[in-house]
Amino acid sequence: MNALPPPLIRLSGIVAGYAAAKPVLDGVDLVLNPGERMVLLGANGAGKSTLLHVITGFIPASAGTVEAFGAVRRSEADFRSVRVRAGLVFQDADDQLFCPTVIEDVAFGPLNLGQSREEAYETARATLRSLELGHLADRVTHRLSGGEKRLVSIAAVLAMQPEVLLLDEPTVGLDPDAYARLSDILEALPQAMIIVAHDAHFMARFATCALLLKDGRGHRGSVHQHPHHHSHAHVHFEHDVEGSLPVGLGAHPL
Repeated sequence: MNALPPPLIRLSGIVAGYAAAKPVLDGVDLVLNPGERMVLLGANGAGKSTLLHVITGFIPASAGTVEAFGAVRRSEADFRSVRVRAGLVFQDADDQLFCPTVIEDVAFGPLNLGQSREEAYETARATLRSLELGHLADRVTHRLSGGEKRLVSIAAVLAMQPEVLLLDEPTVGLDPDAYARLSDILEALPQAMIIVAHDAHFMARFATCALLLKDGRGHRGSVHQHPHHHSHAHVHFEHDVEGSLPVGLGAHPL
């Protein structure tokens, strides 16, 4: 009998926050297995972005354990390899794109991984072509539309060939065309993902499991499709959790 592969990311008892304030996360557990697409739910201020930053080491946990890719991560040096293998796409693309042109932004990561300039630019062009974004390569980044910036920021992360994608509200502010293009791109990707989302339709299309952050704790749930005359998704949580689901999502205790 074949053993199950180990989790890609495991958080145990995570406590984290800002300065002397009450912790935003107060004992959160999370397990992301290969192939899973976890949607991260919760009210504004529940700690969704904070949790992604704990995984990548940008915000240190004051208690608990971060285990990523088979190793416990504690120091800044430990997290450097995590940031390569778990690509974080920020909520605001302007926080991620800082080079003059698209090709420079997408090549930046491969250059930092040790590729030569020629190799990095070929990696960048190949990544853009694979996403049908090759026509943007020589565009000035700050002149892109919001949707184009979002897609380019994902290309910049994918150029580093991560094993996990961490997506912080990827659909916010997208027009219908950009929304559809982003959805098609993500659906075709093989990586495991953690997606911060408030969009019920987006969740229904992608998520295989869910974690609701409420009162500093995490509540694991599963996502089930139910046949209706329209698309309809429910999140089923292991315990009775009320009061902080996005509009359009139903909660059913398991």
